[in-house]
Amino acid sequence: MSTATNVEATAVNTIEWLAAGRTTIVVPVYQRQYRWDIGGCERLLSDIRAVAGEDDSHRHFIGSILSAEDGSGPDADLILIDGQQRITTLMLLVAALHHAVRDSDPDLAVALSRVLVRADDPERTKLRPHDAWADLYESVVLDRRDDLDRESRFDDNYAFFRSQIHADEVPAIWKGLQRLEHVSITLGARANAQQIFESLNSTGEPLRDHELIHNYILMGLSHAEQLDVESRFWLPIEQHTGEAIGAFWRHFLVMVTGREVAANGEHGVYSAFRQSFPRVDAAHLQADAETWRHYAAIYSVLLDPSRESDREISRQLQHVGTFGRASFPLVMSAYSDHITGRITRAQLLETLEWLQAMFLRRALVNLPAERLIARLCRAREEGHDALARAIARITPSDERVSAVLKYSELPYPAYVLGRLEGVDDVAGFDVEHIVPTVPGDAWSGDGARLWHEYTEDEQNSHRALAPTLGNLTLLEQGLTERVFGASFPVKRDDAYARSTVAATRALAAEEAWNTAAITARTVALTADLVRIWARPALPEIDDDGLTPILDAVRRRGWPAGWEREFDYVEYRGERWEVYDVRHLFNRVFRRAWTDTTAATLAYCAAHGGPIYGEMAWKGHWDELDDAHFLYMGWDSNYMMTAVQGVLEESGIAAEVFVKYSYIGNVM
Repeated sequence: MSTATNVEATAVNTIEWLAAGRTTIVVPVYQRQYRWDIGGCERLLSDIRAVAGEDDSHRHFIGSILSAEDGSGPDADLILIDGQQRITTLMLLVAALHHAVRDSDPDLAVALSRVLVRADDPERTKLRPHDAWADLYESVVLDRRDDLDRESRFDDNYAFFRSQIHADEVPAIWKGLQRLEHVSITLGARANAQQIFESLNSTGEPLRDHELIHNYILMGLSHAEQLDVESRFWLPIEQHTGEAIGAFWRHFLVMVTGREVAANGEHGVYSAFRQSFPRVDAAHLQADAETWRHYAAIYSVLLDPSRESDREISRQLQHVGTFGRASFPLVMSAYSDHITGRITRAQLLETLEWLQAMFLRRALVNLPAERLIARLCRAREEGHDALARAIARITPSDERVSAVLKYSELPYPAYVLGRLEGVDDVAGFDVEHIVPTVPGDAWSGDGARLWHEYTEDEQNSHRALAPTLGNLTLLEQGLTERVFGASFPVKRDDAYARSTVAATRALAAEEAWNTAAITARTVALTADLVRIWARPALPEIDDDGLTPILDAVRRRGWPAGWEREFDYVEYRGERWEVYDVRHLFNRVFRRAWTDTTAATLAYCAAHGGPIYGEMAWKGHWDELDDAHFLYMGWDSNYMMTAVQGVLEESGIAAEVFVKYSYIGNVM
C-alpha cells in the first residue's frame, strides 16, 4: 500500500506546538477576517477552566489545525490554512494572562511570552495575521494601543478575557491551557495550500445545532450509558420531531428560557442548550432527558394535530398552525400543563383562541408577529391571568381592526372564512371573489351594465374592494369552475344558491352586487370577526410597538450604514432619547449604579464585568465614581446582553422597553 509523503498528521499539545522554536505562523491573504465574538470566547474560557479543574490525566481536544510549510528548515514559516479563529483567540487569551501577571509573576510571564512572541525577537509575534489587520492584532498582543476609541474583534475579545480573569487565577487558566490538544496536519512544501483551503471550506458540511446537542449529551457517558440514552431518549425524540428536530430544540429552549433563541448562525440553539443544561452527566441526565422526550411527543401533536383525540383541541391546534410554528413554545407549555392536570381544558382552549386573535389582528393592521412568543412564555410562568394581560397588550383593539377591514386585503382568507361561515374543512372549497379581482369587459354586477360601461372611478372602487372581507365567500370547487368569470346574476343563480355554505347561499337574495353591498356585508361580518377572534377582555391598550428589553435584538457588530437603532427607550415610565445600544448600555449601567447598586455589583461579580475597580487595560472607560469604572469597548451583542442581564438581576427588566426605528427594525 502506498502512503502519503507530502502530509504529516500528529496529535500534539497545543501550547507546546505554539511555543516551539522560532517559527512564525502566518495567516494567508485568502483567509477571512477574524470574527470570533465574545460568546465564542466565553465558551472557550469555560472549557479551559473545566479541564483545569480535572486531574492530570484529562485533556481537552480543540480539533485539527491545518498548516503548510513555507520553505524548509527548522525556522520555516507555517501557513495557517485552517484554524485561524481558534489560534488567534488562544493568542488573545494568552496575551491577557501575560499582561495580568507580568509585574507580579515574572517566571509565569516568561512562559506565557514564549507562546506570544519569537524567542529571537520579542517584538515579532508568533502569529502573523495578514497585513490588512496585522497592526491591530500586534498592538493588542504587545500592549501598545494608541487609539482608545477604535473598534475591532481583537480589542473586544482581549478586553473580555482581561475582564474575566483576576491575576490570582492566571496560574489555573495556564494549567488548563497546557491541557489543550489538537491534531496538527502539516502539508509539505509542494502542497497546494490554496486548493486545500478551498476544498476544506467549500465541500465540508458543518454540524447542525441538533447534532451538536446530540454529541454534547453523549460525549461524557460510558459506551453502555450512551447506548441506553440513545435508545430510550434520543431516538424517540427524533421519531417524534422528524425533519423538524432543529426547530423543536429552538422552540423548546424559547419555552424553557423565556428568551429568543437565534435560529441561524453562530450555533445559537446549541449555545442556549449548553447554558440551560450545563451538566449532562448520568446523574442529571435521567430527569432532563425525560423532559425532552415528553415535549418532543407534544411537538409531534403540534406538527400533526390529528394525533390529538379531543376533537375541539385538535381543531384549535390546526387553526393555530395556520400562522406557522412561531407560537409552538407557548403552545407546548400550555398543552403540557393540560395533559398533566395543571390547567383545565377550558384554559388551554382559551389560550389557543387568544393566540389566533393576536396573530390575525396583528396581520390585519400590518404589525409584525416576530419576537412575541418569548415574552408570552415569561408571562405564562406568572399564571393564566398574567398571560391574558400580556396578550391583550399586543393585540389590536376592535376599533382598530374594524377600521382596516373596510379597505384592506383579508389575510389568511380560507381560514377566516372557514371559521366565519362554519366550514370545518375548507379543503374542497375555493375563496370566491364575488367581484373578480380582474373583471372581464362583459362582467356585470346587476345584469344591466357591463364592466366596460362603468366609469373609471367605479372600476377603481370595485377593484380596491375586491380582496376585502365583504367581497369574499367560500364556494365549492365544482361550482367555482362552473361560473368562473361570470357576472354576478349568473353566479348568484347557478352557484351561490346551490352552495351548502349558508353565508354563500344568502347571497342569492341580493338583487345586485356593488360597492354598497360589499361595504354592508363587511360591516356585518366584522361584527362576527371581532367576536370570534376576541381580544382578552382587559383594559390593556396597544403598546405602540414597544419591545420588552429582554426581547430586544442582540446584533453582532455595527451594520454598514447604521445610524439610528431606536426611536426611544421607555425606562420605568421615563422616555429616554437614546438612539443606539452603546448609549443605552452606558445610561442603563449608570442608572443601575445609582438605583440598584447591590444588584449591579452582584451581576458584575457573576459575569466578570463590565464595571471594574480600576481601568486595568487600555480602551474607552467611563468613570462612575472614584473607585468604579465602566468599560465601554464591547461589541453591540455583549452590550445588549449585559443591559438585559443587569436589568433582570435588578428585577426591573419588565419595566424597560425599546421602540425600534424603521432602520433598526429592518436590519
